[in-house]
Amino acid sequence: MTQFGQREAWIRELLAEAGQACLDDTGVPPTEIEHLYVANMASGEFEGQTGVPNALAHDLSCLPAYAQRVDQTSASGGAGIYAAWQSVASGASGMTLLVGGEKMTHRSTAETTDVIASLTHPVEYKHGVTLPSFAGLTARRYLETTDAPRESLARVAVKNHRNGVDNPHAQFRTEITVEDVLASPIVADPLRLYDFCPITDGAAALLFCPVEVAAEYADDYAVVAGIGGATDTHVVHERAEPTTMNAVVESGREAYGMAGYGPEDVDVAELHDMFTILEFLQMEGLGFAEERRAWEAVEEGRTEREGELPTNTSGGLKSKGHPLGASGVAQGYEIYKQILGEAGPRQVDADVGLACNVGGFGNCVTTTIVEAGA
Repeated sequence: MTQFGQREAWIRELLAEAGQACLDDTGVPPTEIEHLYVANMASGEFEGQTGVPNALAHDLSCLPAYAQRVDQTSASGGAGIYAAWQSVASGASGMTLLVGGEKMTHRSTAETTDVIASLTHPVEYKHGVTLPSFAGLTARRYLETTDAPRESLARVAVKNHRNGVDNPHAQFRTEITVEDVLASPIVADPLRLYDFCPITDGAAALLFCPVEVAAEYADDYAVVAGIGGATDTHVVHERAEPTTMNAVVESGREAYGMAGYGPEDVDVAELHDMFTILEFLQMEGLGFAEERRAWEAVEEGRTEREGELPTNTSGGLKSKGHPLGASGVAQGYEIYKQILGEAGPRQVDADVGLACNVGGFGNCVTTTIVEAGA
């Protein structure tokens, strides 16, 4: 994983940095890579750079590996994990490298928001709808239909910033308070600036192979125990209940079914907190909290590092940063580190981890469950 934040490097350089680090860490020669997947949403829109998988295969000396880009908006990283897992599980590849990345900070906030908003339905888009506006509307509905205090959302940001302090790759490594969140500028009422993740550059990489091959390279490794993907309506207002993310529910159901685990078996979770309200909605959709009750888990400290379900130990998108194509891969990186006991000062007691990567406003979701290898 690269340093997340404002980087001078461009997308090809960021991808190569993470990809090379992954190869160095595993000791796998680049010529052994059979499939190369690049998770990336918008290098063409942000940089005018296309063909990045082929360029990366050249930059990493992975020729003649098959190379492919995976784009599933802000869930591109999770979709990349699914694609890389499928390539190995199907027997098509014995060694697959996944690298996710995005270069965004060189564009203005308005330009970046507009690129991301292009994933919305054209009818919504022409009325000025953006993902932050969806977040504000959904947060308002959630607060008005539950007993949740506004401070509970702020506590999500506070927790994730506290976790980010101990992540050397995080964009923001400074603690904040509930008061800081509530005093920050309004972006989409009732959500304020500190309820949102930053615009970020960065990349992350993971290597996939059969278990018997992993055992040849390392004594310790992580295993994808279950994975699931799902989609929901493109138009948000067509959903029966906007605060229920059906794609989260369905992808979680698939992942749990494959792994033979339930929510109670998960020791650590990385959730897609692009906005603080999304942490609540994913906790409920994945069965970590009853419907409309996730705020209680946050208020009671159950999602803290010392709680019963440490959530976003990496700092989450809120503190670690959100380079679109890299975020889902970086979630997998954090779960891998936690499962293998390599997370340093942010380490928790974990044998089973879950990562949930959300595209758009729940339009597409990939959920992955990871366990320690034998």
